[in-house]
Amino acid sequence: MRTGDGKITRELVLATALEIIDAEGADALSMRRLGAALGRDPMILYRRAPGKAALLDGVVETVLAQLRVDPADPDWAAQLRTVGRGYRALALAHPNVVPLLVTRPLATPLALRPRGTLRPLEDLLALLTRAGFNGPDALHIYRAFFGFLNGHVLNELQELVENPDETDDLLRLGLNRLPLSEFPLLRSLAHALASYDGAAELERGLDILLSGLAATLSPQPRAGQMSHDTRPNEPPRPHRGIWPGDQPSPTGRPAPGQTW
Repeated sequence: MRTGDGKITRELVLATALEIIDAEGADALSMRRLGAALGRDPMILYRRAPGKAALLDGVVETVLAQLRVDPADPDWAAQLRTVGRGYRALALAHPNVVPLLVTRPLATPLALRPRGTLRPLEDLLALLTRAGFNGPDALHIYRAFFGFLNGHVLNELQELVENPDETDDLLRLGLNRLPLSEFPLLRSLAHALASYDGAAELERGLDILLSGLAATLSPQPRAGQMSHDTRPNEPPRPHRGIWPGDQPSPTGRPAPGQTW
């Protein structure tokens, strides 16, 4: 437990809340529990945070602040792959936060969410529009990308093993409980299910997703660049979707030491 000395800052409160969730899960977080961890009267925290919902949103913001996106990367697909690996790493480091990453954005209108939770969206849109995708296509790619990532990390973190000491894959996963006549294919995949490799599954899923996006959505060349099918005596095709200024926006994250 921290002592009651010093200023209670937003950064400190959210870091402590994250520690509680990492150790005990989101259900264990309360103003009373947080006050005890900080060595402060919970009523003081109520004067600085509206309630648990705001804390949960702030924890999501704290975790997503660690996700790095380079909007200037000239290879949009490679950057998405890097972001995907980084998102999985955060999920493995904070498994108790993963349900919040998936569900908390659904509880708050887009414009009312903490600014830091919107930074990956803004940066990925900048990456994709720089690559030549128009705005709606860039948004579609973002949704498909994070839909896949959220599904992947939830699947990877779910409990797959029923009997860890069993050596037979069918018994280890408890698939022997399923009637063979009704689930012959599922039972036959016991070995594949038991040998699940999260990192390899992520890469394979990204291969399928990114190749599909590249095949169905065609970015247009930037002004001054020539596409492969543009003849030398033709002017470059007009570019679709580069936003005014075309510069990465500021981080928008709260400054260290900011108080509630």
